[in-house]
Amino acid sequence: MGLDGGGGAGKSTLAAAVVAATSGVSVIEGDDFYAGLVGEEWEAMTRSEQVDRCMDWRRQRAVLEALAQGREASWQPYDWKADNGGLLDAWLSCEPTWVVLLEGVYSTRPELSDLLDLKVLLDAPDDVRRERIRAREGEGYREEWEARWFATESYYLEHVMPPGAFDLVLR
Repeated sequence: MGLDGGGGAGKSTLAAAVVAATSGVSVIEGDDFYAGLVGEEWEAMTRSEQVDRCMDWRRQRAVLEALAQGREASWQPYDWKADNGGLLDAWLSCEPTWVVLLEGVYSTRPELSDLLDLKVLLDAPDDVRRERIRAREGEGYREEWEARWFATESYYLEHVMPPGAFDLVLR
C-alpha cells in the first residue's frame, strides 16, 4: 500500500494510527529514500526532473519487491542530519507483514504501481499543510520547505499522480 500526499498532509500521523490500531502492518518511510539532491544540482532541474529524481524509487522498488516475495528487506536511510547527499552507516530492515505501507511524498509514483495493492492520497489544503510544517519544524524550515519542495510536490500531485490516479482520496 502507498500513502502519498504533500508535505504536512498528515501521512506519518495516519500511518502511525494504522499501526496502532491494526496488527500485521509495517511502515516504510519514503523519506529514507531521498536521493540526496542538494543546492545547485536541485535548482538546475526542471520540475519534472526533480519529481523523477527526488526519491530513489529504484531502492524503494527493491525493498517492496523483496517484501512481496516474502523476504526481509534492508536499506540504508538518507542522512537528513548531515543533509549532504549521503546515506547513514546504519541499516534498517523490515520483515514481510500482512500489510506493508510505504508512506511519503512520491510513494505511489507510476514506477512502483505494480507493487502497490492500494494507492491512497491524503489531500490537505495548502494552508493547513503550511501551518503543520511550521508547527512541526519551525518557521525557518517552513520557508525552506516552501522554496525547495512545495512547487515540486504540487507538480507531482497535478501532473504525475493527480487525485484520479489514486484508489482512495482522503480529505
